[in-house]
Amino acid sequence: MSTLQEVGDRESWRCWLCDEPVDSDMSVNDPRGPSIDSINTAKKGAKGKGGVERLAHRACNTRKGAVKPVVPWPDQLFVVDPAPIIGVVEQLRRKGGRVAVARCPAESDAEDASAWLLDRLSRLEPDMRFDTQIDAGGGGFLLVLRA
Repeated sequence: MSTLQEVGDRESWRCWLCDEPVDSDMSVNDPRGPSIDSINTAKKGAKGKGGVERLAHRACNTRKGAVKPVVPWPDQLFVVDPAPIIGVVEQLRRKGGRVAVARCPAESDAEDASAWLLDRLSRLEPDMRFDTQIDAGGGGFLLVLRA
């Protein structure tokens, strides 16, 4: 198990759930204070225990609880039917390939969503490399994520 300082330094003192800065000097009892989110990545029945420790605000970690985390798409992006980011990343980690992650009404909306998604994933999964593709069709634009 890592210390809070080690996890915070590795995560550049950003909450992995909300992507906002975490103040290392704030009390761990404060809702905006730092906490370690231990994510069990082992499948049920697996012999070994796989786990990852990520930095989160105390409130973000508490709000998530023991359920699968959700990384929200920002409200300022115009995306329709956005895919759950954590689930898509897990799928791409296991199988590679490509996944349609959102539909956008305009190409500029798809470009904005693409830029945000690549930036967010660079911090969420720094060891994976992603790129996006924007496909026109059906009067809109499909944003596709590839690993």
